[in-house]
Amino acid sequence: MEFKVGQKVVYPNHGVATIEQIESRQIAGNQQEFYLLRLQINNSTVMVPVQNVLAIGVRRLILQRQCQDLLAELCARFPFPSARDWKDRFREFSDVMRRGDVFAIAQVLKTLTYLNQLKPLSFRERQMMEKARYLIVSELAVVSKKPETNVGPRVDEAVAESMRVPAP
Repeated sequence: MEFKVGQKVVYPNHGVATIEQIESRQIAGNQQEFYLLRLQINNSTVMVPVQNVLAIGVRRLILQRQCQDLLAELCARFPFPSARDWKDRFREFSDVMRRGDVFAIAQVLKTLTYLNQLKPLSFRERQMMEKARYLIVSELAVVSKKPETNVGPRVDEAVAESMRVPAP
């Protein structure tokens, strides 16, 4: 997968980033190419070896037409979580977040939001819920060219709707 300077991409578990440079560096006697990514979340930079982009999970943003699909996914009913240990659930959700699939992250957000209504989440799960929301809101905002302050409430409404959808 090739990217161009100036292109916006998603860096898993960190969100939207911009390709600032493509540069070559000598590492252990081998010439390697790197993407220099500027992360939107905190304005820091990350160097990603071009050859590892797929393994790391760097991907293109969703398409404009997928924004409505994502909001519909956020509104849809979801399978209620089993009464597993929160540590097992956290590990599973961490894997989902690292993969960076925004539609799978939507399931994490809905599940954690639901569980948070039943009883307060652990600190780590609460952080994960906030991160999942941020990843979804930031990508939708960039793709739809709207401010996050406009997109956030729509995401919250969609997730709230998923809690109201009657069981099949």
